[in-house]
Order: sequence, then structure tokens, then C-alpha cells
Amino acid sequence: MSATKHVVLVGNYAPSVINFRGPLIDVLRAEGHRVTACAPAAGPDIVAELRRRGVGYEDVPLERGGTNPAADLAYTARLTALFRRLRPDVILTYTIKPIIYGSLAGRIARVPLRTTMMSGLGYAFTSTTAKARNVQRIVRGLYRVSLSGNHVIFFHNADDRAHLDGLGLLPSSAESVVIGGSGVDTARFEVAPLPVGPPVFLLIARLLPDKGIVEYVEAARRIRRRHPAARVQLLGPFDPQPGSITREQLDGWVKEGAIEYLGRTEDVRPYLRDCSVYVLPSYREGMPRSVLEAMAMGRPIITSDAPGCRETVREGENGLLVPPREVDGLEAAMERFILNPELIAPFGSASRRMAEERFDAYHVACDVVQALGLMSTSRHALIQSARTSADPGHPPL
Repeated sequence: MSATKHVVLVGNYAPSVINFRGPLIDVLRAEGHRVTACAPAAGPDIVAELRRRGVGYEDVPLERGGTNPAADLAYTARLTALFRRLRPDVILTYTIKPIIYGSLAGRIARVPLRTTMMSGLGYAFTSTTAKARNVQRIVRGLYRVSLSGNHVIFFHNADDRAHLDGLGLLPSSAESVVIGGSGVDTARFEVAPLPVGPPVFLLIARLLPDKGIVEYVEAARRIRRRHPAARVQLLGPFDPQPGSITREQLDGWVKEGAIEYLGRTEDVRPYLRDCSVYVLPSYREGMPRSVLEAMAMGRPIITSDAPGCRETVREGENGLLVPPREVDGLEAAMERFILNPELIAPFGSASRRMAEERFDAYHVACDVVQALGLMSTSRHALIQSARTSADPGHPPL
């Protein structure tokens, strides 16, 4: 086994430490490393789960959505003091503010190995509004400074890496590594039998236009005129962001019979079991977790030929790619499964194989640990040990 190292994970939302970094934690612990998680205001259930996994927790207050420079400076100072006290060998930052200010703090505190997980490029990089352009100038400048001191930068897709490189934000001294997103726990998301009857289409997302929801609803309208037995479902919470889907819009869609709205949930598995085909016509993603979960449960995929989405589909094998922001292609893809239902089972089986081979969360975690030079145990043995420590009786919160 390699020498024990202290790894500190820095994020902006405590539940994400378990939900998205749980397998990485399990692999690091199975390899014998010490792990501490830093995030604001973790509840007692999160802290208890971290302790069960042998992970320390540090509460670091953060204004996640604020733009107050004084608050961000205070956050940087708190992280710097924390790193000096903990003296970690490695920090891994993820989400925008921890990436920017955690990287700066790690540099000030002279953390030996500073790494970042770029899980996607959001509003500050991809929006084209006038307001966004002002934010972009500031955020890109901060990224340029903060990333320049990092040693390894992980990306969830190659398009995001190329985009940042094209903006001149990737330091030549840093290694950039593309991984399979956060992966999916293929033991927790097991293959489920397909429902009997006409195809059921499902989209799971926050109710934001850039998830392709408006196009999905219009495609549903057209499909149900010709195939009224087909069911088109939407699951996900409302979002407070300006421009998000309103309750009035949603109620109108449901009232006209275009879609069924299933509300929101903490566990998507029952809804994935009940669907035949999973759809995500998003404009851009890092690596869509909902698609990986649907794949693991053996469902065909319809998604956009867009960054982060296209990586999940082998065209004509496990799913279909459609042009983003376009209704016609989405409608045609959905209708193909209605007219050719015999495709659903083999496409779903191919999705499961792809999830196991490319996107299993423990394999992805091993890729990260190996890239950081922290893995000496054989991959097979390490994954077995990590899965055992995760304990199926304690699923992610």
C-alpha cells in the first residue's frame, strides 16, 4: 500500500459529499487514506454517514449564490486557516466557489497537491445574455488565477476541457484528465423489468428551459396526437432561477394532456422502473447523472448531441442522439420507439453494459485515485473492499 495521505474534499453542498463523492471516499478509505470533507451546514444525518465511512467533517460557511466580495474573501480566509490547521497532502475542490477560492486557499496554504473537479460549465460560461457576459468576465478571470496553481484538473467530458483550453484558462503545468462523470452505483441502480404496454417516456430534471423541457413538451403534444396511448412523463422540482418553468406553464401542459407531471422525489428508482425510454434533451451537461442512472436500470436513452450528453449514447446501440433545441428530431426519436417497440429491450441491455463498463462509480473513483498517484492496490481488490465498506444497507442519502 502507498503511504497514507490526507485528502480534503471541498464542496458547496453537504449532501453532495455523499451523493456524488461517496464512492470516491470509499475507494480512498479502502486504500488506507485519511479523508476530510469540507462543506457548509451538514445536517446530523450527513455527519453520521460520513463518520460511519471513517470521514472527518469540517463546517465551512459559504454563501453559495451570493456575489459579495467580502463574503468570498472571508470564505477564502477560512479555508486557508483550515488547510494550515489540517495540513492535507491533497485537496480536491468541486463546484464554482470551492474551485475558485479553495484553489487559491490551497495555494496560499502550500498544500502539496491541489486538484479540481470540473463537473460542468454552467451559466458563467455558456449563457449568452448581457448580464451573463458581465459575470463571465469576472468568473473567467478568477478561474484563470485559481486554476493556474492547480496540479490536476478533472473534467466530466472532453468538450468542457476543450472549451476552457480555448479560453486560455487551462494552465500548461496542470494535467487534465477526462473521467466518466461522477459515475453511477450499478449495485444500487439495478436492472428492472420493462413495463408492459405502450411506451412510457420519462424526463427527470429541475424545471429549467435549458434541460430541453419546452422541446420535450412540444414533442409530446405531437406524439400524443398520433399515438394517444403513449405516456410522456416529467419528474423534477421547480427552480428559483429567473426564467425557469412556472407553475402556470406546467399546469397548462398537464391540463391539455401533453404530459404527466410526477412531482419531485428523493429516490428516482421507482419512476425509472416504470418507464420504457429515458429522455434528456438538455442543451449542455457535465455528465448527466439521471441518464447514467437510467442506463444502469436498463433503459434506452434519447438525449442531445451536445457536450456531456453525447458521451452516454452509442447511436443505434443503446439510444438515439437528437439535435439540441430542436423538436423535430426529438419527436422522430420518440416515435421510433413507439413504432419499433422491439428495439427497447436490446437498447436497454446495451445501456446497462455501457453503464457497467464505462460509468460504474467505483471504477470512475479508481480512475481519480490512480490519476492522483494514490492507488497501489489492484483495481479489482480495491473496488471489492470499497463496495463492502459502503454497505448496501446504507444507501446514499
